Amino acid sequence: MNAREAALKIVYDTEEKGAYSNIALNKRLNGLELSQLDKGLVTELVYGTLKNKILIDYYIQSFSKVKMKKISAWILNILRVGTYQILFTDKIPVSAACNESVKLAKKYGHSASTGFVNAILRNIAREGKNLQLPEKAKDIALYLSIKYSHPKWMVDLFLKEQGADFTESLLLANNSVPKFSIRVNTLKTDRNTLIEELKNEGFEAEKSIYVTEGIIVKGLASPTNSKAFCNGLFQVQDESSMLVAKVLDPKPNELVIDVCSAPGGKTTHIAQLMGDKGKIVAFDIHQHKLEMVKDNAKKLGISIIETLEQDARNLVTEFVEKADSVLVDAPCSGLGIIRRKPDIKWSRTESDIKDLKNLQGNILESSSTYVKSGGTLVYSTCTIIKDENAEIIEDFLSKNSDFYIESVKPFIEEPLKEYVNEKGYLQLYPNVQGIDGFFICRMRKKLS
Repeated sequence: MNAREAALKIVYDTEEKGAYSNIALNKRLNGLELSQLDKGLVTELVYGTLKNKILIDYYIQSFSKVKMKKISAWILNILRVGTYQILFTDKIPVSAACNESVKLAKKYGHSASTGFVNAILRNIAREGKNLQLPEKAKDIALYLSIKYSHPKWMVDLFLKEQGADFTESLLLANNSVPKFSIRVNTLKTDRNTLIEELKNEGFEAEKSIYVTEGIIVKGLASPTNSKAFCNGLFQVQDESSMLVAKVLDPKPNELVIDVCSAPGGKTTHIAQLMGDKGKIVAFDIHQHKLEMVKDNAKKLGISIIETLEQDARNLVTEFVEKADSVLVDAPCSGLGIIRRKPDIKWSRTESDIKDLKNLQGNILESSSTYVKSGGTLVYSTCTIIKDENAEIIEDFLSKNSDFYIESVKPFIEEPLKEYVNEKGYLQLYPNVQGIDGFFICRMRKKLS
């Protein structure tokens, strides 16, 4: 199987079978003997196609006499991957994109498919530059939706909360390639030593400016193939995600409860900050996800994490008012991490937001009962809309007068302090800070 066929199968699984793009990509790449260059091509074709799907479909439909819904799934996704190569890459010749797509059409379609695919792609290559988008002045939401390939309901939501200029900047950032960041395992090494070790293995690595444990790794090769990773010297984690444990600020020998812990990035970071001394109870509703937490902890040399299969909405009475700190990294729409998981644009619906808001509020309410007098409660999400963030906090505080917000400023690095709002919480955006969109709020329970 070559790179284009591998990319096609991943896009097909994501579109037609509901697979998560990152999981499908890793699974497929791990099962194929491809060069590092070809693996990079597969990754680009998959994410590029999914990120730009609405715009790609706009081109396909404009040059096809057959309605989209009548094109078979395999042929449609062949056209999508082919169109991406023609419109968005400058290193792949048009002839190669067309010819390879025709070969795939012959394998996955019927006799007429090859001519159909060839005609569409060559017309896009010849005439695509003359295709006009809807007029921005007449319908800005429709224009932005097509140009930047975001569902119109999502664009409308961003426009309502942020305005036109910010929204366009956000949509552009959502289609960009995120930095590859890792968190040094301070239980085994330090940042400077790990950077040198990665450089000795041929990686380009530099310090993050936002988190003292963060490292940015550049280049095509994945650092997860390094000896340093195999030896548990780091964990893959975005800088925004690293900030959550920093804001929680756990101390050695404390009891910490992480109520939505899987896959364990924040949980293991908390353990590092505690020097692997004390106790962390990690909840998750799925046992197989808790196994991921255990595996990550074992690899990093962490011993203080205990897992519990538990729905975070339901109360565990033995922990009531016992925890020094509680982390609620709530299930959310994920609208802040679209750069990493572009299929979020297509898997989420407007109605999901209301359901998630109810879930988040219930989890926060239940989890707050574990915080002891004077203890800390941190609420975080990887989304960027008020319904799932500020409004959750405001609603919670209106019902729980024994909690109050503490500013996150003392717990974050200088470059981010200016983004802490007047109420004390932090909202990050990929188009502003260049890292994942995250919301982090720290609360304190009053001394009784």
